[in-house]
Amino acid sequence: MSEETTSAPTDGLWSRLRLIEGQPLPARADAYSALHDDLSRRLESGAKLEQRETSGSR
Repeated sequence: MSEETTSAPTDGLWSRLRLIEGQPLPARADAYSALHDDLSRRLESGAKLEQRETSGSR
């Protein structure tokens, strides 16, 4: 396997980034902002889930 294959995101992020990069600059800025918000929500929900699992196992 090549390094590109092993390090490529597998959840559609890679294709989403390529799509964003093909847009005009103003649209790209909005798309990156939306992507940031989406990833932040995912991280926060994962952290909350992890906290629930940790506190439930005590």
